[in-house]
Amino acid sequence: MNLEDHLSLGEFHISNLIKNHISRGSSRQALLLYQEIRRKGVFFPGWIPLLLKACACAPCVVLGKLLHSESIKFGICSDVMVGSSLISMYGKWRCVVSARKVFDEMPERNVATWNAMIGGYMNNGDAVSATRLFEEINGGRNTVTWIEMMKGYGKRNETEKARDLFERMPLELKNVKAWSVMLGVYVSNREMEAARKLFEEVPEKNTFVWSLMISGYFRIGDVHEATSVFDRVFVRDLVIWNSLIAGYAKNAYSDDAIDAFYRMQGDGFEADAVTVSSVLSACAQSGRLDVGREVHSLINFKGIELNQFVSNALIDMYGKCGDLENATSVFESLSLRSVACWNSMISCLAIHGKGKEALEMFRTMERFDTSPDEITFLAVLTACVHGGFLEEGLKIFLEMKRKDVKPNVKHFGCLIHLLGRSGKLKEAYGLVREMPVKPNDTVLGGLLGACKVHMDTEMAEQVMKIIETAESSRNGERENHLVSISNLYAHTERWQTAEMLRVEMEQRGLEKSPGFSSLVLT
Repeated sequence: MNLEDHLSLGEFHISNLIKNHISRGSSRQALLLYQEIRRKGVFFPGWIPLLLKACACAPCVVLGKLLHSESIKFGICSDVMVGSSLISMYGKWRCVVSARKVFDEMPERNVATWNAMIGGYMNNGDAVSATRLFEEINGGRNTVTWIEMMKGYGKRNETEKARDLFERMPLELKNVKAWSVMLGVYVSNREMEAARKLFEEVPEKNTFVWSLMISGYFRIGDVHEATSVFDRVFVRDLVIWNSLIAGYAKNAYSDDAIDAFYRMQGDGFEADAVTVSSVLSACAQSGRLDVGREVHSLINFKGIELNQFVSNALIDMYGKCGDLENATSVFESLSLRSVACWNSMISCLAIHGKGKEALEMFRTMERFDTSPDEITFLAVLTACVHGGFLEEGLKIFLEMKRKDVKPNVKHFGCLIHLLGRSGKLKEAYGLVREMPVKPNDTVLGGLLGACKVHMDTEMAEQVMKIIETAESSRNGERENHLVSISNLYAHTERWQTAEMLRVEMEQRGLEKSPGFSSLVLT
């Protein structure tokens, strides 16, 4: 059905289309649909609350402010539903001053308005203002009012305050949603023992409650307990299966994720976008190109939407399984490309040794007005390392600062690797000393390896001093570093120093792993 056909069915039909996009998590699609309709000269003021919700989720600041202006133009800004939607949107954008301005100017408010303002304050970390409003509407609170406060305390890691509110909550308002939110507060803060105790008290355990517990245990890496909770569920649905498959994939239990995927289908459940994204991730981890291709065929056969998660998972799977041709084909077929999709494609090119193509992809991404994030920069810096592109790597690292993307230890590691590989050991060492984050063993080991390649024992000794004082170095890693520098002394024929280091290692209980000959004695 084309756009004209949709328009011919009227306002109610378009409203349902927008609602469907939002409910599926495709807020951008909802906004694109609106923009297409607007270009046709069609507009219904009744769409504004829905579109404001989409703008809040996307987020799309420019269009959101434009819709605010249009609500004033059409004289519906004072409408309770429109005002509440504006407050909610500004709150999610962390524009709490704008949200409060709308709140104060509203001639009439309902409980949804107050809840939106309380949620806005909590979302911005202003618990004092949120509490003041919460106490002010003492007689008009509903379940959502209490939930907004509990969720806010949960985000602040103040689980005790959230629990206190939960205990104070009137019994008639304490529905399964309220129990779920309190359980979610514990889970999000990794307090699984407290979550377990509350879970056993939940009077009505629905799918979401079971799923929360399964996901919570997976989140802390307790795969066994997560599986045990899953086994307790007598009536399973797709959400429960997805929690299990996604949990296995995130914990690198790729074979278990794939096995659960087949078991789920055997139980008569059809995969959705969440399922296939998780299974494709498991295929990428284990190199199961055969299963990945099977899942791709399933996506096409079932008509599963190629949203940003599915498309990104496909590109990542094909890239990590060595099928660059199909990764490129999926990427080029996308009309809308998220940052994650660009990142996966750049990473894919980098790991296949196509550094120049990865850099070109990065520049193309910028021309499409897609803002790179820290993962993008890590992918393109990795491409520079693989290709030995020092100057380009330095430029890109400086570009991070201009785009206000804060580099982490991995970004510094790439730059140090590039400098060391190019023989600029002093510059690399200087960067290690000046970087705002503590260098980890990978960074220091890489620099030490560069010293070995360039036979620079003096610089290696300076690096070893940092390694000796680094709290992050574990005994096994220190042993590897000591062996490396001992080998360096031997290569530069400083036999006495090498032997002294061997003796020191023995005294500290760090024995070099014995070598094994491939000679077979008969």
